[in-house]
Amino acid sequence: MPRQFFVGGNFKMNPISRGQKESIISVLNSADLDSTTEIVIAPPSLYLIPLKDTVRSELQVSAQNCYFKDSGAFTGEISPAQLVDAGIPYVILGHSERRTLFHETSEFVAQKTKAALKATLKVILCVGETLPERETGQTAVVVQKQLQAVVDVLQESDWSGVVIAYEPVWAIGTGKVATSAQAQEAHLDIRTFLSQAVSLAVAENTRIIYGGSVTAANCKELSTQPDVDGFLVGGASLKPEFVNIINARRN
Repeated sequence: MPRQFFVGGNFKMNPISRGQKESIISVLNSADLDSTTEIVIAPPSLYLIPLKDTVRSELQVSAQNCYFKDSGAFTGEISPAQLVDAGIPYVILGHSERRTLFHETSEFVAQKTKAALKATLKVILCVGETLPERETGQTAVVVQKQLQAVVDVLQESDWSGVVIAYEPVWAIGTGKVATSAQAQEAHLDIRTFLSQAVSLAVAENTRIIYGGSVTAANCKELSTQPDVDGFLVGGASLKPEFVNIINARRN
């Protein structure tokens, strides 16, 4: 069974006003979107519930992060149980900005992934290497280490709720983008690793999406690669061109 194409929009800490948020959603609500693509948008947590209530039914909403406890004295955190109760189906975990700016280890990301899946959330799990790691040929080793921490705490059946986002850190917000061949190579490496570390079925069925300066200009070529199952889009998800990225697989 072919893997459904997936496009996620990570708004990060944007926009800065409700008016701007409404403008972004207005574009998506009125656009002609590819009905065969799964579309998920991840606004700041402040906007999760109002956005869920105003966005068209084909679009799903994701949190950008969560903790691994359901409740307690964890100031500033949001729990998997709270997201589920609010009707939010997805959460992004392990984004490189969380790993680098907030010092989240792969083991911590794995703990959060396990908790999110247990709560019935679906997870967009981010992995990726830095430029020095890429230049010294360590991409596969780094990504596999990030994934192994998650493999160690999940059951095989859990992977049906995971979308893996390969995001080379050197391409995020820099304007640099992996070539389609580089993206394909990294995605195939991930799929091969999953076949060995989990199972062939998980490897074949898990969607592996690309993130890192995806734009309307480069999405078509990237989308033709056999192991690129979609995109996690940053800055471009705030712009009208996000519609073109969603429709990348359309002829």
